[in-house]
Amino acid sequence: MNEGTIRKNIRSGMTVAIVLKEDQSTGRLTEGVVRDILTKSPKHPHGIKVRLMSGEVGRVKKIY
Repeated sequence: MNEGTIRKNIRSGMTVAIVLKEDQSTGRLTEGVVRDILTKSPKHPHGIKVRLMSGEVGRVKKIY
């Protein structure tokens, strides 16, 4: 299971790779630093939704 699907694994300030809504079809990842965690539930099958410092929003696919 991808560690990005569990909310407690993600903290503000971490560097992560997310997939943006418009990149879901290609699977292209965007790297950045987590500003806010947007998913309220403890788990999400497609990844926890976060907002990066850049303002981009997507689901976590990789944690560095």
